Amino acid sequence: MEIQLIDTGYFYADGGAMFGAIPKTAWGRRYPSDEHNGCILAMRTLFIKVGDRIVLIDTGAGDKHLQRLAYYRFFDMHCLRDLLRDKGVAPEEVTDVVLTHLHFDHCAGCTYPSGSTLSVAFPRAAHWVSRRQWENFRNAHPLEQASFFREDMEAVEAAGLLHLIDTPTALCSEIELRLADGHTPGQLVPYIHDAKEALVFAGDVIPLLASVSPEWISAYDLAPTLSYDAKLRILSEAAECHQRIIFCHDAYALSSRVKQTASGLYVIERDSLIRR
Repeated sequence: MEIQLIDTGYFYADGGAMFGAIPKTAWGRRYPSDEHNGCILAMRTLFIKVGDRIVLIDTGAGDKHLQRLAYYRFFDMHCLRDLLRDKGVAPEEVTDVVLTHLHFDHCAGCTYPSGSTLSVAFPRAAHWVSRRQWENFRNAHPLEQASFFREDMEAVEAAGLLHLIDTPTALCSEIELRLADGHTPGQLVPYIHDAKEALVFAGDVIPLLASVSPEWISAYDLAPTLSYDAKLRILSEAAECHQRIIFCHDAYALSSRVKQTASGLYVIERDSLIRR
């Protein structure tokens, strides 16, 4: 199995929004921010090649919405299709796209402008989404609707490439998709099993290393109590089974293991990323 994390770009999010009820005097010691309280977040895709399958987990923000979302101050943006071509992988070779959820920073790279229309970026890939997230995407709550754009997924649906799941699903023996609520209904949490260890692409359930603390829940989460329960369930299994958590948004840390002690959960074996 070949596994690689790909950064498709970065943006700024408000620290108060990212850490919710946690005061800046606490979160500021764990995650940097600028003079505007902006925290740099990555948009990370996981590339997996196993057998005859090429799987992508999340596709980043693409380039369709950057002007209207200028508030987020996107920078160092890269086209995922071009990044794959640099690896010798054509977009048509991708067999599966797993979308943890349908907020623009996770799925907008699924389509791109082509003349006056939008084309599917990975035209032969099955696009995996939970049914509850899809229904939520189509009928978004007012508190969440600013994070969804119909044009990110309409071409995928029209092409017959949308695959909706209701229960935990195995793509293959090495990749299973579980579900978690809280941040948004029906988020998918992929588990990747290779010979060395199990990787958990926790998405926005645990987007940052600082988010490992169960009580540190983003103000973007629609149902904080469900987020807490989902996070604790993922972290407890990760500690017991020695799984590695991948952080999709952390600009400074790629992943870590966690350890359960009598006084709580602790981060161990952190993979750091030093930003230029």
